[in-house]
Amino acid sequence: MLVLLPPSEGKAASGRGAPLKPESLSLPGLAGARAAVLDGLVELCAADEEKARVVLGLSEGLRGEVAKNLELRTAGARPAGELYTGVLYDALDLASLDTAARRRAGKSLLVFSGLWGAVRVGDRIPPYRCAMGVKLPGLGALGAFWREPMAEVMPEAAGDGLVLDLRSSAYAAAWKPKGAVAERTASVRVLHSQLVDGVERRSVVSHFNKATKGRMVRDLLRAGARPKGPAELVTALRDLGYVVEAEAPARSGRTWELDVVVTEIH
Repeated sequence: MLVLLPPSEGKAASGRGAPLKPESLSLPGLAGARAAVLDGLVELCAADEEKARVVLGLSEGLRGEVAKNLELRTAGARPAGELYTGVLYDALDLASLDTAARRRAGKSLLVFSGLWGAVRVGDRIPPYRCAMGVKLPGLGALGAFWREPMAEVMPEAAGDGLVLDLRSSAYAAAWKPKGAVAERTASVRVLHSQLVDGVERRSVVSHFNKATKGRMVRDLLRAGARPKGPAELVTALRDLGYVVEAEAPARSGRTWELDVVVTEIH
């Protein structure tokens, strides 16, 4: 099982230990593209702080993030699973998993990134600011930039097993599963169900969508679940107590879409 995750804007304040070693990152086929984005990002931030702030979509209060990007090659790095601190990662809580579950996480979790393309949770990277929606001078929109290199490496990374796609739309733009890989891919939407005047109403949640996805991945890792495809994933999630609605795609070459329905949001 390969689980595709978005990164989080929230990150640990600083790295620790040795600085970035690009050659040590997973998916070495992305090395050239990573170098291009890193060079472009550092050049942008070194040339004009205000322009960099606007291009990166940072508020005035986050202006200091521009200076942090200048230190990407020398700042201390830490495992990606420790670096990201947003809602999904708080719910996933990798640090509290037992040894076997952490080992499974290291093999199955892949975090998409505007700067790195995609990294595994054990890959050591420094704090950075560069979302997938950024249009970097000389490279253009990063979602489009990453499509070609991702198309080269992701089919091999996916192998012949299930792909559980939990990315947001901005990060999903960097790679869209095709063909046989798409048929083994399941994307998940979290819906909040509540009764209003005796009638069920469902709504898409945002903050709690991330938290539910983090808990769901955590539960799968702890259970040692090994679903081979989307249908088996539905069974595994239901066994773990989740309310899941799903139908097989009507056409070949399409991904499965799963709705996880919750009555409480937390």
